[in-house]
Amino acid sequence: MLASLHLRRFTAFQELDLDFAAGINVFIGENGTGKTHVLKVLYTACDATARQVPFGEKMVRVFLPAEGRPGRLVQRAPRAMRCEIEVRRTDAAAPLRVHFSNRTQKPTGVKSEGHRAWAQAPLEATYIPPKEILAHAPGFRSLYGSRYIYFEEIYDDLLFRAYRPLLRGPATKTRRRLLEILEPALEGRVETRGEMFYLVQKGLGALEFALVAEGLRKIALLWVLVQNGTLLAEGAKGPQTPAGYVLFWDEPEANLNPRLYRTVVRFLFALAEGGTQVFLATHDFALLKEVDLARQEEGRVPVRFFAFYHDPEQPTQVLVNGAETLTDVHPNAILETFSDLYDRELHFLAGE
Repeated sequence: MLASLHLRRFTAFQELDLDFAAGINVFIGENGTGKTHVLKVLYTACDATARQVPFGEKMVRVFLPAEGRPGRLVQRAPRAMRCEIEVRRTDAAAPLRVHFSNRTQKPTGVKSEGHRAWAQAPLEATYIPPKEILAHAPGFRSLYGSRYIYFEEIYDDLLFRAYRPLLRGPATKTRRRLLEILEPALEGRVETRGEMFYLVQKGLGALEFALVAEGLRKIALLWVLVQNGTLLAEGAKGPQTPAGYVLFWDEPEANLNPRLYRTVVRFLFALAEGGTQVFLATHDFALLKEVDLARQEEGRVPVRFFAFYHDPEQPTQVLVNGAETLTDVHPNAILETFSDLYDRELHFLAGE
């Protein structure tokens, strides 16, 4: 599993040190505080080493800096500035260390150490972005592979995993449990016909994903990734035996009705119990509370909350505080906003 991250002069972060929970890690904070950047740099570390692709090449495809220049990911400065990235794992693998400068023009100028050690026992990973992709899947991968289109590679990666065929043999207990959590919300199953995804419901037949509600497509995506064994280390088949599996999910709440939050959170906790490490970035109060309630009710999955915020003394810099409980993490922009709404409503009702 991922143990820690150190960043120096990378995008919004002058200096950042984070220690992660082996279970579920939740990122909160205002827009522009770098939550997605942390998800992406961790995903890059996992996927570049699992697929044995140079870190700089993968990073450029995931972040899409202008003209493919890695130097644009370094904090802006009029002079030469060096950026450092270090990712550590909980096992004995050496840390992955990466460095480059704001004058680095090409991915080949990004230097990394520890890449080979990670590749020998890779951490497989999946990144789910806020934008849904399965409805737009037909033709996307062939277009992406032959033409330069301005999409982060996470979309192509996700489709690569969604199109995987089923694993041989019966489903494990963990996979069956995960599917049972999702199926009541779906009221059906997902089928792939050619490059098209269909939701098949009893009495309604097969409905192509373009006609399915976008929130249900998110649940359906999870179902697909469990059904084909993707989200668990047991189904990760890389060049070497995988050391674990990591799920990165940016804004799970996007286009999802709050009634489905509990289903999603139950799924994520069951996934974590099965050995998958989870990273979420969210802006939603109800989803955040569902995670906190599940943490208290379940008690078996370690959870850590991280608050990203602008440094009051240097507004261009971002700081991060971590805590084991939601009430201890600060500043909490989500809770503060909802507290303010509650106070304003009370004042209005009181005629103030």
